[in-house]
Amino acid sequence: MPHLGRTTDRRAAKLTLVHEEPRTAPLRIGIVSASMGAGHDGAAAELSRRLTADGHTVDRWDLLDLLPARAGRAAGSLYHRLLEHAPWVYQRIYTGTEHAGGAGPAARALLRTAQERVLRALPADTAAVVSTYPGASHVLGRLRLAGKLTIPAVTYLTDFSVHPLWVARGIDLHLAVHEVPAAQARALGAAGVQVCGPVTDPRFRPPRAGERAAARDRFGLLPGVRYALLVAGSWGVGPVRRVAAEIRACGVAVPVVVCGRNQALARRLAADGIEHVHGWTDDMPNLMWACDVMVQNAGGLTSLEAFASGLPVVSYRCIPGHGAANAAALDEAGVARWIRDAAGLPAALDDLMDGGPGLRQRIAGLSLFPADPALGPTAAIVGARLPAGHSAPAAVKTAADARGRPGARGRHRPAVRLAATFAAATAVWGGAVGTAVATGHEAPVLLRALEHRIDPDARKTAHPAVVPVTESLR
Repeated sequence: MPHLGRTTDRRAAKLTLVHEEPRTAPLRIGIVSASMGAGHDGAAAELSRRLTADGHTVDRWDLLDLLPARAGRAAGSLYHRLLEHAPWVYQRIYTGTEHAGGAGPAARALLRTAQERVLRALPADTAAVVSTYPGASHVLGRLRLAGKLTIPAVTYLTDFSVHPLWVARGIDLHLAVHEVPAAQARALGAAGVQVCGPVTDPRFRPPRAGERAAARDRFGLLPGVRYALLVAGSWGVGPVRRVAAEIRACGVAVPVVVCGRNQALARRLAADGIEHVHGWTDDMPNLMWACDVMVQNAGGLTSLEAFASGLPVVSYRCIPGHGAANAAALDEAGVARWIRDAAGLPAALDDLMDGGPGLRQRIAGLSLFPADPALGPTAAIVGARLPAGHSAPAAVKTAADARGRPGARGRHRPAVRLAATFAAATAVWGGAVGTAVATGHEAPVLLRALEHRIDPDARKTAHPAVVPVTESLR
């Protein structure tokens, strides 16, 4: 459904300098994401909120719903099970697709089944379409290369590390949160790379006077005690129990664990004697204000929210694939410390909670967010319109033809074709982008088959202003 918003106060526009460009007229923007965890959808939601606040109309779609025969939903479920029960296979898939330079023929075949559906979904007056998910970028890029989509296609890179699956030929503009992922994207051949900063809900900001104490009281946390917030994404995956036990044993901080939607994990932690355990919560801003440091294992949206909140971040015992890759990129950027072994955990937590390194890291994290909205991602998206003299009628006509052409919808539905492409295609999706793979702990034969398919060697072996907020960070 479209998201409607307000227009900017026209009186404010009169105050702009005469040499500045006039404000852009309201546009219609499409955003395609995927509900693989919460990060891709979270970025899409915040981009949508900002665009509608500026008076634009936004339409959002989930790519998983645009794949035929519920293949997308099955892929999401199976990817979740893979991370939970067979992370070693995920690492092999990640490495294999990285060496291969991206998606293979089977994955491309499956993604082609969504192309006409995407065209049919786009309203006639859409001015640009944005992807926050690599599979969607491949769909949009192929449509652009084929001349079927004649409006700009933009990829918003949600991760700090850029796997080859993120870069699709045909995409006009790639938006990165920092120069580290921007450089990685350029090295992979991405077009039109720009650094625009992260997008997070505006509730995530450094606490004002009194808000930290109020947040602690809200969650039953004591004054004078140091707390480490442990997060593991919306699915609560990874060695969370082990990390919680290590934080408690080191004596530097008391663990506060957020399990997402993993209720079984929450019960096990409570049985382990971890005092502060939370499931899914919509009050993460207050929980971040209440804690002194955050320990994470995936490097996704929650890390960006911590940066916006002025909370120092540690990457520790990261999940395979994109978790470790993001940890390395965050460490390179100087916004989160990557702890590679248990011996380094106590000193790192102590430094970041009370020492100068913690303050420097908080300032570095806050500096990711541009103070000038004109440098942010929504301005880049709106500015990605086609040059004068170009318009969208060709794309609209193609979509209309697809609606009226007999068999256009059903042509991609035969179960035999989907069965042939689904397993390998979803396996390729399991790379740095938090996507899907067809596997499960009760299917060892399939796991071995995927391992052999992806890894041939397996056959041989079985910006807000920084200065004013520093006082609130001490």
